[in-house]
Amino acid sequence: MYRIVDATAAQPEVVALIAALDCYQTALYPAESNHLVDLASFPAERVILHKIVYQQDAVGCGAVLLNQDGNAEMKRVFIDPTHRGKKLGELLIATLEQAASEKGCHTLRLETGIKQHAAVKLYQRCGYQICDAFAPYEPDPLSVFMAKPLHRKSA
Repeated sequence: MYRIVDATAAQPEVVALIAALDCYQTALYPAESNHLVDLASFPAERVILHKIVYQQDAVGCGAVLLNQDGNAEMKRVFIDPTHRGKKLGELLIATLEQAASEKGCHTLRLETGIKQHAAVKLYQRCGYQICDAFAPYEPDPLSVFMAKPLHRKSA
């Protein structure tokens, strides 16, 4: 059974998942088009980080970086290739969206690469639409920028 739980950027299993993601993206894109961020470099109150656990192993992760203006950016979404095809991406994204909404986020944005077709399709299935580049990014022919408005649930 898969579970999605809170995580921190310092947990060894999260570090390993992010290292695998970095290795994958580094093979696809030149350094200037790789927007790899160190989640541990942000204050804890700005980061929502979840991991997917199967039995005892972390098999996926994803994060949201919160801004003070109600916008946030989804970062570091990764599912171990041996666990793909089980709708874990959709579940992880929905969980991150709910957590961001609860923290006052009204719009989630993301940047992914043009060679990551499965990721783009996942985000589109989750309701994200292609948009223009947003700060701190500049337009990049190797990037796809996407956004989704979040609807806060009434208490």
